[in-house]
Amino acid sequence: MPQELVCNAFKDPFPHLIVNNFYNDEELELIWEELKFYTKPGKLLGAKDFGGLVDKTNSHAIALDSVYMNDENRGVNYRNLSNILTVNRKLFSCGIVDVFAKIHECCWIAPMSNFDITKVRYYHDKEYYEAHTDMSFQFLAFSYFYKEPKKFTGGELFFPRHNYELTCENNSIIIFPGWVTHGVKEVKIEDSAYYDGWGRYAITNFFTNENLKTINESDTI
Repeated sequence: MPQELVCNAFKDPFPHLIVNNFYNDEELELIWEELKFYTKPGKLLGAKDFGGLVDKTNSHAIALDSVYMNDENRGVNYRNLSNILTVNRKLFSCGIVDVFAKIHECCWIAPMSNFDITKVRYYHDKEYYEAHTDMSFQFLAFSYFYKEPKKFTGGELFFPRHNYELTCENNSIIIFPGWVTHGVKEVKIEDSAYYDGWGRYAITNFFTNENLKTINESDTI
């Protein structure tokens, strides 16, 4: 039986879409296999190595597209080796981007996106991401995961210019424009070693239409 997804679309305080219980049990199992694999010494990197804003965050992450490249010259697609890069194509195939596109006129080009990158982030005790924007991409999609029962507090996704925040429920996803200022509040965990994996995981997708981006950039020059 096909999974029924319930989309919650919001125009205010900025256009965004939230879907709870986004991945099914089989997809979640594949995602957690890979998350557990990365939660080992030396696998999650600091901001200067994963392309993050060094002066804004002390969290750790890995840029999956840099590890699992599509080597077209050799005819080998290493992306297929990643459970996450395989499963998270659901973002673009299940119809939620089309729903997002109808929220506001600034979202209408979302289904036309032809380029995206994926990062896996992990926030443990005292880790955070200060408010920032990702305007080099037109749209962002963040999906959240944590072990249950939940052991941490904090970690809310917050939007300071709009006095708005989300608790980021387990297995939920949010899509919003890249120009929206956002950050992650400090995570707090007691009696948990870093690699126990009881913190806050996020799979972050940055996506855009490179052709339209080039046109827009040319118009601004």
